[in-house]
Amino acid sequence: MNHPTSAELTRAYAGRRVFVTGHTGFKGAWLTRWLLDLGADVTGYALAPDTSPSLFEQLGLAAHLRRHHVADVRDAARLRAAVAEAAPDVVFHLAAQPLVRRSYEEPLFTLETNVMGTAHVLEAVRAAQRPCAAVMVTSDKCYENREQLYGYREDEAMGGHDVYSMSKGASELVIASWRRSFFPPAQLAHHGVAVASGRAGNVIGGGDQAADRIIPDCVRALTRGVPIPVRNPDAVRPWQHVLEPLGAYLLLGARLLGVGTTTPERFCEGFNFGPQTEATRPVRDVVRALIGAWGGGTWDDRSDPGAVHEAKLLRLSIEKAWARLGWSPRWGFERTIAETARWYRAWHEGAPGPALDALCSAQIKHYLDADGAVVGDHQAP
Repeated sequence: MNHPTSAELTRAYAGRRVFVTGHTGFKGAWLTRWLLDLGADVTGYALAPDTSPSLFEQLGLAAHLRRHHVADVRDAARLRAAVAEAAPDVVFHLAAQPLVRRSYEEPLFTLETNVMGTAHVLEAVRAAQRPCAAVMVTSDKCYENREQLYGYREDEAMGGHDVYSMSKGASELVIASWRRSFFPPAQLAHHGVAVASGRAGNVIGGGDQAADRIIPDCVRALTRGVPIPVRNPDAVRPWQHVLEPLGAYLLLGARLLGVGTTTPERFCEGFNFGPQTEATRPVRDVVRALIGAWGGGTWDDRSDPGAVHEAKLLRLSIEKAWARLGWSPRWGFERTIAETARWYRAWHEGAPGPALDALCSAQIKHYLDADGAVVGDHQAP
């Protein structure tokens, strides 16, 4: 199996025009930093950061972009104009309303952003009429969750109880429909647009400040010296460091570009990106591990039987990513928690923006260097 090296990722992205939606968010900022390290020419399109502090601003990323559009994916005309101007070789679509509980409060905004926003990106790519690789990011919550013990595979039914999960399932249907209708993989040589989706979730790592996410909730409590409020301590999720899915998206994008393969059309599908089985754990394990890595702290069980519905059990199968892409996770559960705690500890101790930027780049390098490649010689999942 051919495992791409860091040099191969550089070959895939150095000098390429890359359009990133959602670049001001947590995952988007990390992806933008990584692309810049690879030598890409990056244009970003997103709303202004909705947290203070925000990783995007802490890293000073706006100054390094070709263009920084503060705009909404619901604005189809402006998005189309921005894509046309950027003339991208690669699109990474990450812009989303990403929170389950907010989707109960703002269901229409969630649908407009996640479903129609996805359609607007695909339409902008279609209108650009140029060869392009498009990696559309959805979520592991796109599947109809039956609280089953085995991991969901890519060919299982889309769905979702809450509006957020449903919107991600619907986004996957939009992606599949546009691919079949306008960008059929069998005709890639003719139309030049390679479209794939990445399904990952429960991503943790330094710099996330969002509400209703367990690591930011933990850090806010730890830095104030109060017990961590935990809503769903028994909920089981596939936890992974933010660099895991981002590395997978970059690898998938490289394959869609034809780097490392002569058949990019084989990768125009949906792919799950999750951790090894040992990192699929209840929330309480994450909280206890972070407290240990932080060096102290306590937590309170704030379970509420009357709270809005959230899935209790979610597992992903990553066998397809292993077999087709040669991808598997690099960092186990303990390393993921340790690297996350290291970033927040540096921030809490007053590290300035340039130091945090250097720490992000160092963690990317350490991730790439694990076993000497983006995808190492791991045991198959």
